[in-house]
Amino acid sequence: MPQIHFFEEDIRYNLKDKRKVKQWVTDTIIAEGYQLDELNYIFCSDAYLLTMNQQYLDHDTYTDIITFDNSTEKKVITGDIFISIERIRENAAKFKQAVADELHRVIIHGALHLLGYKDKTDADHKKMTQKEDHYLSKRVFNS
Repeated sequence: MPQIHFFEEDIRYNLKDKRKVKQWVTDTIIAEGYQLDELNYIFCSDAYLLTMNQQYLDHDTYTDIITFDNSTEKKVITGDIFISIERIRENAAKFKQAVADELHRVIIHGALHLLGYKDKTDADHKKMTQKEDHYLSKRVFNS
């Protein structure tokens, strides 16, 4: 049975509209021609995510998200997405966005990575942002 879970590591964070966010992410996955197996979103601190970035990706920088693709079948999504709530708050202020909007952008960004979208080149980054904007417009809940 397809499932999306939300966890906290070293912080306390209460995601609003969990059921609606789960449905929105599931609908995105289906719209892209994939099936959902299991997706875990883990909310954490900057320090926690920095340690993961150093340990698993050999990057010594802060980031808002790290996505691990655990899929074993084509077109079936299984993964873990770690999100720094501190970085979300800071980026929301920097980009003059509501914290919820920035969080939703990063939530869908992680799902899009699992769906095969990249963001390392300018062209890939542009396509990723277009997809984020498209799916953000599909939300049926208040941000």
